[in-house]
Amino acid sequence: MQAADLGPVPDAEKTQSPVDLFLIIAGANLVATTLQTGASLAPAFGLGQAALLAGGGIVLGSALVAALTPLGPRLGVPSVIACRAALGLRGGALVSLILYVTNFAWIAVNNVIAASACARVFGGPASVRLWAFGLGLLATAVVAGGPRAVRHADRLAVPLLLVVGGILTFAFLRLQAAVTAAPGNGSMTAVRGLDVVIGYQVSWLLVFGDYPRYTRSPGKAAAAVFLGLAATSLWFVPLGFVAARAAGSTNPGAMIAAAGLGGLGALLLALATLTTNFVNIYMSALAWKSLVPAANDRASVWTIGVVGALLSLFSGWLDRYADFMLLLGGLLVPVGGVLLAHFFLLKRPVAVAELYDESGPASRHGGFAIPGMCGWAAGAAAYFLAGSTGGTLPALATALAVTWGLERALRAA
Repeated sequence: MQAADLGPVPDAEKTQSPVDLFLIIAGANLVATTLQTGASLAPAFGLGQAALLAGGGIVLGSALVAALTPLGPRLGVPSVIACRAALGLRGGALVSLILYVTNFAWIAVNNVIAASACARVFGGPASVRLWAFGLGLLATAVVAGGPRAVRHADRLAVPLLLVVGGILTFAFLRLQAAVTAAPGNGSMTAVRGLDVVIGYQVSWLLVFGDYPRYTRSPGKAAAAVFLGLAATSLWFVPLGFVAARAAGSTNPGAMIAAAGLGGLGALLLALATLTTNFVNIYMSALAWKSLVPAANDRASVWTIGVVGALLSLFSGWLDRYADFMLLLGGLLVPVGGVLLAHFFLLKRPVAVAELYDESGPASRHGGFAIPGMCGWAAGAAAYFLAGSTGGTLPALATALAVTWGLERALRAA
């Protein structure tokens, strides 16, 4: 398979083991943005309340992604192609566009976080942009080598991440006593905090088909994705909270410095940036290829990686991190509800070839599947209208109900 191949994976080529899938997902989530999610809770909540919100949000968000994962092995197609069955050809293209645009932000954020820590140890503040750009190019080069290159890189990087992460854990836990009793300032409601954590987990929603499609067993693929997301988040999100409290700042470089880790902390963030951007660049390349089928695979990967690296040269990416998580939650949680209704509640059969046919069923009604698009829109509206009362569950329930009801009504008409 090429780096950005949109075609279905034949059964004979579904040779990726669940362990390799776990390593890809875990490596992508052992990253400073996972720490940053915990850090975003630090100003508002005490340690006990933050732990409950983190645990609940991580389990719920990871479960939604894992629930969709069996579609990858069953259909053998990327997520953006699978979405066409429930949203239509142009509806799926809209998902691709959202994925493509938001992943530029993710790539830049990851580069900036790692660069801020590396520059504290090697090169000083003046080297931050050089670090950010260099790490971006390195991740791009690996992805351009295709899934096999990513797999080999993860086999080396993820075990090393686990070792360095253990050292990081020990360092941060020494800081816990200093922050345990500190109360939050109440700047965020508990349900909004829950939405922030779920939003981070659900930001991985569209990974359900991209890498899992190379695994043969749907059940094992779902377990690998759930464990990869949940285990790493249950580890790093609380650490991010403790580190931010100890540092008195949500800046990743300051958090690493407060733990006294120096080079080891910089190494962790650099490796984590590479492994998570493997997935971000790959998913963006798939999204772009679905929008522009004639695009060259390697050219797509390199363009995305270089643009993301260039964007990381600008400052201010971390200032609105929590708001970014809420935006992603509002956009993607309803998509999850639509897909669950279409594939699992209604159990609509899918002819894979029709997902690629521009004159087939996915092109009807102008390329928009009415039930799915209405479910998506209604779910997004429910999420944002819920506001401080919490939008995840209303959005998921609304998208499920509207999609299910309209599909049944149209079938009966």
